[in-house]
Amino acid sequence: MHSTPDPRATVAVHVADEAALARLAAVLVEALPSRAFIALAGDLGAGKTTFVKAIAAAAGIDPADVVSPTFGLIHVHEGPQGRLVHADFYRLAAPDELRETGWEDAIGGAAGRGCRVFVEWPERIEGLLPADRLDVTITIDSETGRTLWFAPHSPAYAPLMREIEACR
Repeated sequence: MHSTPDPRATVAVHVADEAALARLAAVLVEALPSRAFIALAGDLGAGKTTFVKAIAAAAGIDPADVVSPTFGLIHVHEGPQGRLVHADFYRLAAPDELRETGWEDAIGGAAGRGCRVFVEWPERIEGLLPADRLDVTITIDSETGRTLWFAPHSPAYAPLMREIEACR
């Protein structure tokens, strides 16, 4: 069970449904750095993959191609704005298993282009998470409503945080 992040260090945005999530995703895609690492936390069924689908759609990637990578662990999508890497580390037993997944190729293969990395279950690789990242925690409010808690760990996300604040 994930706890609610410290509100002093985060910005929370409530989305009532998937249409509201799509509008938020459009804002995020415009404001995210072209090279970004987003650690997605939340309980099973919170909507982590749905969030990545909304980001993909806003970035010009067919959201139907974005499926939960629980069994494949890592999916790479090429789009007009660069690479979107979607990883789900729920099944990793230990962080040292990461090197066997093709992780380095997935996140390093887009040199010179944008590469936005979205990792579900980041706590499974906690010691390997980059210092410069954006943590997003999704909490369930209702059947369709969610609150997304954004916590930046780098000044590179300051413009994004201003845009998120404006969405509230």
